[in-house]
Amino acid sequence: MTREIGTDEFRETLHSLRVWDGPLPGFDAGQAPEEPLALFREWFTHAARAGQAEPHTMSLATVDGDGRPDVRTLMLHDADERGWHFASHATSAKGRQLAGQPEAALGFYWPAVARQVRIRGRVTACGPEESRADLAVRSRGALAAALTGHQSEVLGSAEELTQASTAAWERAGAEPDAPAPTWTRYVLDPAEVEFFQGDAARRHVRLRYRRTADGSWVRELLWP
Repeated sequence: MTREIGTDEFRETLHSLRVWDGPLPGFDAGQAPEEPLALFREWFTHAARAGQAEPHTMSLATVDGDGRPDVRTLMLHDADERGWHFASHATSAKGRQLAGQPEAALGFYWPAVARQVRIRGRVTACGPEESRADLAVRSRGALAAALTGHQSEVLGSAEELTQASTAAWERAGAEPDAPAPTWTRYVLDPAEVEFFQGDAARRHVRLRYRRTADGSWVRELLWP
């Protein structure tokens, strides 16, 4: 049974929390590369080696048909010259929102090193072959989840999910190349990428890359 937490206990816990108590890495923005991908890969690898749990998890923000923002956490599948890659069902809430408004934002937060990366840009849905290949290299559990389907739909009961999931796991084991037609790989082509390095004295370093009309990148320091 869930214990009810009162307002005072909640606030006491909230206000007792601290961030960045240990030593933090430095960041010389003047030495940053000309394009953001190289710096992202460097920061991502550094965070993973520093012990950051699940550094490949990120927030994806979209908007629905009424202009209301939506956000969720999912996994990064790649980052290359095309952009930042992720995947989902085209029939999910995020898939429908991206179909209606293909502009989105990504957010990474690595508290172990007090770093954040924010990315904004246009999202493109990949074709069936690339989307299928995305699923083929993932685990049996990922395939089972894709085969279960119905993402973001109303669920009638926990038992209904158990039955569908069990069947999907069995199929994923017996048919590792089973098709999941709505599974789609997406690529966010960045227009802006911001790197944030936290500082214990609150003199945070914020470096923004902004793409110009000719495709080149402009680097700008921002006030924290």
